[in-house]
Amino acid sequence: MVTTRRHLLQGGTAVAALVCAGIPAGAQPRGLGPNRLVFLGTRGGPRVTGAAPTPSANLIVWNNVPYVIDTGYGVTFKLAEAKIPLPALRYTFITHLHSDHSAEWGPLALTAWAAGLRTPVDAYGPAGMQAMAQGFWDAYRFDIETRIADEGRPDLRKLVNVHEYSEGAVMASADVKVTALRNLHPPIKESFALKFEFAGKTIVFSGDTAYFPPLAAFAKGADILVHEVMYEPALEELLKRVPNAATLLAHLKAGHTLTDEVGRIATEAGVKTLVLSHYVPADASDMTPEKWIAAVRPTFAGNIVAARDLMELPL
Repeated sequence: MVTTRRHLLQGGTAVAALVCAGIPAGAQPRGLGPNRLVFLGTRGGPRVTGAAPTPSANLIVWNNVPYVIDTGYGVTFKLAEAKIPLPALRYTFITHLHSDHSAEWGPLALTAWAAGLRTPVDAYGPAGMQAMAQGFWDAYRFDIETRIADEGRPDLRKLVNVHEYSEGAVMASADVKVTALRNLHPPIKESFALKFEFAGKTIVFSGDTAYFPPLAAFAKGADILVHEVMYEPALEELLKRVPNAATLLAHLKAGHTLTDEVGRIATEAGVKTLVLSHYVPADASDMTPEKWIAAVRPTFAGNIVAARDLMELPL
């Protein structure tokens, strides 16, 4: 999709409507609809070429609670397009601190607050998350403190509770248990797959990773495995567009999973549904959902979904 003035105006109108609506102090957010998984951003890498696809972001809605997994650029607009009121923001999780997974964490929290957020937000990320959050608070101190004094808002910095996690237990509540597995995404060491276990439904996100057999055990029997994917024959077109082709190619091969390898992980894990996302490359001219699925099919016989921005799967 090509970004046009009309798209920008529509997006701006959606966010403005949420901001104007707000939610009064003490009020509960309106119903968020059925339990579902929403793919907000499916692009691999930080490059943006239009309104879709945008970098990594996902949403789980379960029992009227939203869980945002990764906050790549565009996540705020995509939540608005997915009809999620921003003041309903409750949990965010970042798999690693590459910008295509984390760049809009601060702006999302700030915009939700401007839209009326008055309830706590728990934000989970790997080592470095605290520093990233503090850097954002420092950068936007003037705006935050002006709005507190001038508009009577609560202090956003006190509403957001930042937690750093490592491998193992991340968080648990009455509805969900979240655990992390350190994956393989050099040179970043603090990079993780995340597993969300709800009553009768398990969803695993691979995060960014090279082929990593322990992920199969981590995702064993999952209802849905959302896995990054790289199509090697299409890399040549991508590399022709960049001046750092040799270095970028080395990174891609060391830190991402090829189509046949994704299928092997899903087969070994015995997952019910494999979802392809974080496409590398995301905008190759001849790649279609059918072609992505066909590239994985030889190594996985089960249900495969090629995710697209704002696609939803019922849970």
